[in-house]
Amino acid sequence: MSGPIIVLSQNTKRESGKKVQIDNITAGKTVADVIRTCLGPRAMLKMLMDPMGGIVLTNDGNAILREITVQHPAAKSMIEISRTQDEEVGDGTTSVIILAGEVLAVSEPFLQQQMHPTLIISAYRQALEDAVTVLRDQISTPVDVNDRSQLLSIIKSCLGTKFINRWSEQACQIALDAVSTVVVDENGRREIDIKRYAKVEKVPGGTMEDSCVLRGVMLNKDVTHPKMRRHIVKPRILLLDCNLEYKKGESQTNIEIMKEEDFTRILELEEEYVQKTCEDIIRVKPDVVFTEKGVSDLAQHYLVKAGITAIRRVRKSDNNRIARASGATIVNRTDEIREEDIGTKAGLFEIKKIGDEYFCFVVECEDPKACTILLRGASKDVLNEVERNLQDAMNVTRNVLLEPKLVPGGGASEMALAYALAEKAKSLTGVTQAPYRAIAQALEVIPRTLAQNCGATVIRTLTALRAKHATGESTWGINGETGELSDMKDLGIWDPLAVKLQVLKTAVETAILLLRIDDIVSGSKKKGADSSAPAPGAAADQEAMRE
Repeated sequence: MSGPIIVLSQNTKRESGKKVQIDNITAGKTVADVIRTCLGPRAMLKMLMDPMGGIVLTNDGNAILREITVQHPAAKSMIEISRTQDEEVGDGTTSVIILAGEVLAVSEPFLQQQMHPTLIISAYRQALEDAVTVLRDQISTPVDVNDRSQLLSIIKSCLGTKFINRWSEQACQIALDAVSTVVVDENGRREIDIKRYAKVEKVPGGTMEDSCVLRGVMLNKDVTHPKMRRHIVKPRILLLDCNLEYKKGESQTNIEIMKEEDFTRILELEEEYVQKTCEDIIRVKPDVVFTEKGVSDLAQHYLVKAGITAIRRVRKSDNNRIARASGATIVNRTDEIREEDIGTKAGLFEIKKIGDEYFCFVVECEDPKACTILLRGASKDVLNEVERNLQDAMNVTRNVLLEPKLVPGGGASEMALAYALAEKAKSLTGVTQAPYRAIAQALEVIPRTLAQNCGATVIRTLTALRAKHATGESTWGINGETGELSDMKDLGIWDPLAVKLQVLKTAVETAILLLRIDDIVSGSKKKGADSSAPAPGAAADQEAMRE
């Protein structure tokens, strides 16, 4: 008999259920404690060493947890939720872990009091539904997406907690310009694909102030032949996805040659093939040709004679961006090129040298639906962190443009929710009242952590904040810079509703999931044990199963 064998002893089954739940809670709390200091504008950075010896400097919850290796399965699912948060809305990765850890922590006393997890879970579900309703209907306010200054203040509150905070004015402008460029409205449906069409190019050197959004595309490429033109105004752009070199055999090719002239003829055929493809290209008179494959020396020769610039081995994703920016269509066969496939919307093609590398720019496009963000900075580590921060800012902009509703930041919306749920808990009866109130208590972890991270007196600050919310001032929160109570409306600190909703749902759902686990069974074999012999006690178990 091979494979893992589970041995069930008589007396440990119940004990293991509760013990595993407590272990899961501890694991969740431990993960939350790791990144607790990364919340808010006074957040600390973490320095992570990867196995290759590289370092990562960041206070982005997801980036930190991605680098950490954990063994405990519950801790792994905690790390998974920060990734979900990052992919779904792009911000709030630190908040979601801290909140999930706290929701787990407040459920521990109920388990110790022998309350059944199902009861706790049903109270949590009820609290989550009510919280989402309150957040949507009472706390959120609509926003005018055409008001640029309002959008900038939202992005600024997202960047206020990041490393890039010093250049926040410029970073906000960059994020807003980039996202506005890639918005596509088709048949009443709005699509904003930042990942594919807003590319970030990091070039070490220069200062942060030199960073900008290009109205077009930039590639790390140079022309294939030194005689080709490097500066073309209003270029006609042709995009190819085919080789401009000799046709290779699809698989192993054998050619039998009888005469010596046949060999010369084969070479001539190859040259004729290249000449024909080049003639097809020259016929439509493009100025620049971008191809995803190679360009042979002979093809370069023909193209240079015709005054055409060629750039080879362009990435598929870059080719798609150039197509969106210049209005060209990617062609797969040269004999199918038509006039309408040529892109004419770009204003300038040029090759520039930055540092010791050559970059190709296709810029000044009429209506680019793709853009490149050029980032300059002191070192690679700084640039990597700035890129992570910018991605968060662009995601926040996207969320607001897709769902234009805001909630106050600085822990104000969490505190307002906590107050609303605590009030609602008074009307509940029975066992579920306590876990329902516990969710209200758990929500206070966000303002509490904010106060902690900027060195304020936590208990005094939180008590004062509770008092404010009890009198109905639901936009008051904690100023993350000073630790004092402030009205978030005056400070202009807002969060997109989509981010807050995702944080709430993900945190509570994960806590519910982990509370439902009452046993962890490892399916690994014992090392050195003979796989054919049953484990001790297994024979008795098999007998019992047969009966």
